[in-house]
Amino acid sequence: MPKIALIGAGSYYFAKAIISDILSYPELRDSTISLMDIAQEPLDLITTFGQKLVKQHGFKTHIESTIDRQEALKGADYVIVAIRVGGLEATLADQETVAKYGISEGVGDTLGPSGVFHGLRHVPVMLDICRDMEELCPDAWLINYANPMAIICWALNEYTHIKNVGLCHSVQHTSAELLRYLGVPIKTVDLPEGADPYYQIFQNQEHEELKDLTYWVAGINHMDWFLEFKWEGEDAYPLLKDRFKDPAVYSGPDAHWGGPDDVRIEILKAFGYFVSEGSPHMSDYVPYFRKRPELIKKFNLPAGTARASIRQMRMEQYAEFKQQVKSNHEFPIIRGVDYGITVIHSLETGTPSRINGNVRNNNLVTNLPAGCCVEVPCLVDREGIHPCYVGDLPPQLAALNRTNINVQEMAVRGIVEKDKTKIFQSILLDPLTSAILTIDETRRMVDELFQVGAEYLKGYK
Repeated sequence: MPKIALIGAGSYYFAKAIISDILSYPELRDSTISLMDIAQEPLDLITTFGQKLVKQHGFKTHIESTIDRQEALKGADYVIVAIRVGGLEATLADQETVAKYGISEGVGDTLGPSGVFHGLRHVPVMLDICRDMEELCPDAWLINYANPMAIICWALNEYTHIKNVGLCHSVQHTSAELLRYLGVPIKTVDLPEGADPYYQIFQNQEHEELKDLTYWVAGINHMDWFLEFKWEGEDAYPLLKDRFKDPAVYSGPDAHWGGPDDVRIEILKAFGYFVSEGSPHMSDYVPYFRKRPELIKKFNLPAGTARASIRQMRMEQYAEFKQQVKSNHEFPIIRGVDYGITVIHSLETGTPSRINGNVRNNNLVTNLPAGCCVEVPCLVDREGIHPCYVGDLPPQLAALNRTNINVQEMAVRGIVEKDKTKIFQSILLDPLTSAILTIDETRRMVDELFQVGAEYLKGYK
């Protein structure tokens, strides 16, 4: 049975879901799960959880744990990476610096000044992981969950020989949200304690709702487009647009996980298609919603302090999880919405599946640049991951994607070449930054970001 290495296992919120996903497949319950993190205390906690889960359910899964990355990678068949270099503190330091220059970022881990500097910290570590894999497990698949997804995957495709795919859950989550917007009732019967009824349904093939929903989504990570969205075989876009005539449908505090969803509806009205990532993210990638305080208020967007509130929430959840692990709490096996273990199951068993994956654009989306990172439907079986041909996106959508791809390309070049000028130029090309700052102001901000992140950004010239 396979060895599955999880790099960044101390990220308990993600790691516990991955372990549960593995155990939800009977064919994977004899696997070895090798948990690795540089922080011993959270690694020990998730290791205890994994061992407890296996014991509670009587499985034969072998859970091992190490702070030695090479030990975890040795002989691995699959390597799942979910790291955050510098932790949330480094992200917050970037955002606080950027905010001084009048840019209020919603999330700041994908594009824009904070997203690019997120890439500066992560790409070198990801390339180091691949170099270790080339020596210790050269035939393994790398499954990346770290952001900035497109920048990382572009670098991996360009500068390593490791088979890889980048996975996100925005397409699955958005399809569930679109069902809610349509007013479709979701069955919640027979779900384990703690399961999200809106997301769990997509992993349960017996539910009628899944059989009635089809979609075709392509673009780039966090800016995918629902090119087709059908309910019971019929185009659901007319019904969606009719529902969105009432702002109460999308402007409420619980419309989306990030709160009101005004930005995505505005994008739909202007460009004709629904985008995969929620309003707090999407508002970072375009120049329309965050360039003035009154616009941030108008579109019900969270301020830059959102990250601090997320940190507080995660701390509370971590404390609760820690207490559960120490107690006699019975943990259910819950299969989540993420694609990672679905991919492994298909590669191991040959059971076909379809995912949306981040891959190299080898003539898949024909009006986006060759070699960039696109997120497209992919078929998975024992022979591998097979990206699907999409062809041309509607030109207005490709144009929006290209504004982000420009930033990604310059960022990748700048990171690999350790070139401060290229990093500066990548941020000059950012749609939101260029709507707010002059060239000189951008230069000063970039210089300050390099100073703030100096611990992680050595060797740049």
